[in-house]
Amino acid sequence: MERLTPPLAPKAPGRWQIGTVTEILTETPTVKSFRIALPLWTAHLPGQHYDVRLTAPDGYQAQRSYSIASSPLDEGAIELTIDRLDDGEVSPYFHDVVEIGDRVEVRGPFAAYFVWSGESPTLLVGGGSGVVPLMSMLRHRRRTAPDAVMKLVYSVRDAGDVIFARELAQGDETLLTYTRVAPPGWSGHTGRVDAALIAAAGVEPSHGGAFVCGSNGFVETAGRLLLQQGFDPARVRTERYGPTG
Repeated sequence: MERLTPPLAPKAPGRWQIGTVTEILTETPTVKSFRIALPLWTAHLPGQHYDVRLTAPDGYQAQRSYSIASSPLDEGAIELTIDRLDDGEVSPYFHDVVEIGDRVEVRGPFAAYFVWSGESPTLLVGGGSGVVPLMSMLRHRRRTAPDAVMKLVYSVRDAGDVIFARELAQGDETLLTYTRVAPPGWSGHTGRVDAALIAAAGVEPSHGGAFVCGSNGFVETAGRLLLQQGFDPARVRTERYGPTG
């Protein structure tokens, strides 16, 4: 495995700061991206996350971690892509209440394990909103190391669940699979991620590394498939998203 770009060495501010929402993009019926300008901006590593904290008038606080979707080159701001969970404490507030110009409390960036530092070739495997930190990696690779080999295997239920659909369609890195309903005329893969889809990505297991993100079940299955295909366990990094929001 080759490292084409030197890793960044960010230092998290370590304390809460107030960011301002400058842009809101609807990605799917249940997913929105929020661009947040930060007074104490720090370049992150692709794959890291920020903590978000909400405080109610009575002092009650709810906190949640969200992966960064933007490239570290987007100076002064971060993009958090948030899946709305009806029983969550934070995500419904963002979807139903937050508007452009609102201020939110954040802290980060955090995480040192699930980060892309320029390794090539790299296979990204995402399920649902697990694509968010992988998108940060893909965006950064497109801007800093276009010759680096990076492929994304992305599993969604149907066409309406494809996050970053327009942007992913602009390149040739993505292999989609629809687990429930494929769009009309679709001739690609359907069903869950399997060995054939992993192989179709074309990342040589003996030389490549992989990042897997999604629900517990998705990560377990995808991780097992990668090992069966011959990926080195030391080069397979995983991240799971939890049920709270």
